Amino acid sequence: MDTLVRMRSFLQVVQSGGFSAAARDLGRSKALISKYVGELEDELGARLLNRTTRQLSLTEAGQVFYREATDILQRIDDLHDSITDTHQHARGLLRVSAPRSMGDDLLNLAIMDFVVAEPEISLDLKLEDRFVDLVDEGYDVAIRVTELTDSSLIARKLYPVRGVVCATPAVIEKFGLPKRPQDLAQVPCIIDTNYRFRANWGFQENGSRVSVPVKGRVEVNSAASAREAAIRDLGFLRTPESFVHRDLAEGRLVEVLQDFHPDDQAIYAVYPHRRHLSGKVRAFVDFLAKWFQDARKRGDLC
Repeated sequence: MDTLVRMRSFLQVVQSGGFSAAARDLGRSKALISKYVGELEDELGARLLNRTTRQLSLTEAGQVFYREATDILQRIDDLHDSITDTHQHARGLLRVSAPRSMGDDLLNLAIMDFVVAEPEISLDLKLEDRFVDLVDEGYDVAIRVTELTDSSLIARKLYPVRGVVCATPAVIEKFGLPKRPQDLAQVPCIIDTNYRFRANWGFQENGSRVSVPVKGRVEVNSAASAREAAIRDLGFLRTPESFVHRDLAEGRLVEVLQDFHPDDQAIYAVYPHRRHLSGKVRAFVDFLAKWFQDARKRGDLC
């Protein structure tokens, strides 16, 4: 138990940026925090921190210990949560990452419905169009629209996503209507670098998968920016149908290659494989799964 207290004190010093700040954050005296860190270094037989009157920095050994200790204490905390949290109640801070282009519309409804339904939950939602590292960045769960390939993560499929290739009527008139997926290699394409396929777009042709390398003047890491580029006649776009369904319905964009199905994707709730599933994460994922199921039955999702 003493070792765990010393480890937590050391981690707090690093995270708070100093002994005084760590003492305030932990509600203990600076002398006691310094004592715990010193005892930890004596126990390990290695200096973990370089201390000066103005600066604090990790030694090489400190960097290794900080990384491993963070993981160990997270596992202990998660194990505690998995035992003490009930299946019926969700509580505590829930840190969620979601794509901005989806979170600003569809996901906002689902996530805020969850917060309303669970009064003991505090939410920290980050909307950004990039793949976050859940473990290193401390997220409980991420919502992703992707072809999931990372075996180190556990994922629950929430909703299938139909992919489309589309362009404005002006682009189709200028470059011609693609007849086969391979035709895309000869025309400008807009590349959303957030997706696993990036500049290699997959399709089903005659029962087999084909991959087409594409290129263009525009590469972005945002579905919203990619859509805007397509609307501005900058090329052909591959994207989930839900991101452009209004544009397709109103004629701003036209779907092409309907007979060649792009690789299907899905909306997933993703969390680290080694993390014990706490009550708050379990409740959140279960809520989203039912929310998407109900929305589909109502016809709210395309």
